[in-house]
Amino acid sequence: MNKVILILSDALRYDVAKANMGFLGHLVETKQSSFYRIIGELPSLSRPMYETIHTGLPSNEHGIVANTIVRLSNKPNVFKVVRDAGKVTAAAAYFWVSELYNRAPYDPINDREVDNESLPIQHGRFYTEDEYPDVELFYSAAHLIRRFSPDYLLLHPMGMDYYGEAFGSDSKQYRSHAIYQDKRLAPLIMEWRERGYMILVSGDHGINADGDHGGTTSDQRDVPLFVIKPDAKGRGDTGEVVSHLQIAPTILNLLEIPIPETMKQPPIHPS
Repeated sequence: MNKVILILSDALRYDVAKANMGFLGHLVETKQSSFYRIIGELPSLSRPMYETIHTGLPSNEHGIVANTIVRLSNKPNVFKVVRDAGKVTAAAAYFWVSELYNRAPYDPINDREVDNESLPIQHGRFYTEDEYPDVELFYSAAHLIRRFSPDYLLLHPMGMDYYGEAFGSDSKQYRSHAIYQDKRLAPLIMEWRERGYMILVSGDHGINADGDHGGTTSDQRDVPLFVIKPDAKGRGDTGEVVSHLQIAPTILNLLEIPIPETMKQPPIHPS
């Protein structure tokens, strides 16, 4: 039975990931991973897309249509469904994820670290500053995996979004950070694959040269999807376009958990 990690790199654009993430590119080139393009749902904003990715619903149906809406998810979502199936959930993520699935509003002291089996995110390590170092978050996720062996873990770094908004997508800082994430994740991905995890690497939205996102252009909405299986067998660059709406049912399908009727898009089958 698979376990699943979703690495959701905030504001990781499709073309930037493809051009600059050499380790992930190596896995694609050697067919140890399957690679897809996602034309992201709208609006190309963070909080709406966190909810879309975890519910399989467009924003008009789940109701989180702007970053300013602060409330718990009221739709079937991956964290709750996995927990209700008796499995273990975890996240190392920005605090908006805690507000969607654990408690809202977020308390930066009480909610920063949680280990509570009754919560949808049972083991959580959350941060509040956009410039929080990605590598520290990666280590938090690695610790959660070694300590709790969660069935589903979300790893959600903010570095690409931070550098993209500060300097624009056509900047050395933004492109270099994609290289940085790739080389820092490489040894961890190898370890997690050896531990039997199916690893998905994607983004919630892209970003444009002005450092903005929220609109309809391809630079603001197109993101990558790498699917890395424990057996290291993939299809390489598939050339296929898939949907954010397929991520939630894909995770549940991999975990062999029944998919709620609200998740209408089919799971992705990487092989």
